[in-house]
Amino acid sequence: MALQAVANTCISCSAATRRLRSGSPSPFAKAGCGGPCLIRVAIHKSILSSFFARRSRGSIKAFSVNDHVPVNDSSLVVCFGEMLIDFVPTTSGLSLAEAPAFKKAAGGAPANVAVGIARLGGQAAFIGKVGEDEFGYMLADILKQNNVNNQGMRFDPGARTALAFVTLRADGEREFMFYRNPSADMLLEEQELDLNIIRKAKIFHYGSISLITEPCKSTHVAAAKAAKDAGALLSYDPNLRLPLWPSVESARDGILSIWDSADIIKISEEEIFFLTSGDDPFDDAVVRKLYHPNLKLLLVTEGPNGCRYYSKHFSGRVRGLKVESVDTTGAGDAFVAGILLHIAKDASLFEDEDQLREALRFANACGALTVTERGAIPALPTRETVLSALANLLV
Repeated sequence: MALQAVANTCISCSAATRRLRSGSPSPFAKAGCGGPCLIRVAIHKSILSSFFARRSRGSIKAFSVNDHVPVNDSSLVVCFGEMLIDFVPTTSGLSLAEAPAFKKAAGGAPANVAVGIARLGGQAAFIGKVGEDEFGYMLADILKQNNVNNQGMRFDPGARTALAFVTLRADGEREFMFYRNPSADMLLEEQELDLNIIRKAKIFHYGSISLITEPCKSTHVAAAKAAKDAGALLSYDPNLRLPLWPSVESARDGILSIWDSADIIKISEEEIFFLTSGDDPFDDAVVRKLYHPNLKLLLVTEGPNGCRYYSKHFSGRVRGLKVESVDTTGAGDAFVAGILLHIAKDASLFEDEDQLREALRFANACGALTVTERGAIPALPTRETVLSALANLLV
């Protein structure tokens, strides 16, 4: 895009400005201008030159440095993986084909966790790749608006931001339809990683979707190793999405390929059933099969019934909150955000069962409150909302 091509275009309407929206808005932008801009390219040359200088290897760094969001905090949680657009039906209890309309919402499990932690008052950063498109820059904006550091975000000019249509059917089962052929998140390369942020993490959190294809798979492994080498705890939520994997076997093998490197693992009953090839997910002996020697905490979520926890020294169950469910999208991610917030601030939870139970009670409330609204990120609660909900239970 030549600089001259921008000269006679209103700065608020140009493609360049749309790209700049992921950072601070241009002080020269004029909303709603319908004619030639009075501010010529001479004024903006340094801004645009800076923008194009950031292009490298087919990607662009997010513009927002988020100076108000520190990346050297001792409780920083860095979340790695996909960020996408969820389309959620405006009417509950229908299949995707039956839904009359959809609501656009930001999503993607690792990004949900990052925003969830920031909403709860913690420090979070996100590392991943989106398309150099309107949805991609919208997602970068959403991270910044929610005080999530997005310096590690990259934009791909050759691939679109991923889309997912998700609904909760009348039978209670979720239905997914993904558009990734390939999407930008699948194309993140190792040389695009922001290692400075990764090495500052107290906890490095990820899922399994980034393990499905190259080059993202190798990038995932490299990022996790860098975090571990720097002293971070590794947090893993497999987040099983079978339609995205080439086969059932590849999904099981892929998820388990990095199992033994994690310090914290969160799984659902469905995932236990899948990973153990059909064993009873309610049997503690079955769950213990998934507990590897270096694991510090294994968490099993049970939806409205709460969660189970397993450590080297103790195990138990913490009840959930009863709420009216509207959309379960993001509930597990909100739970993860709640528990990682506490662990990042105080890792002694691994040794103190009473303290761990209190943290899990908080995490259960995070998950429960999220299902009362549509979408994942729009529904993630604040710390004040969670504490209020817990206080009401004691009244």
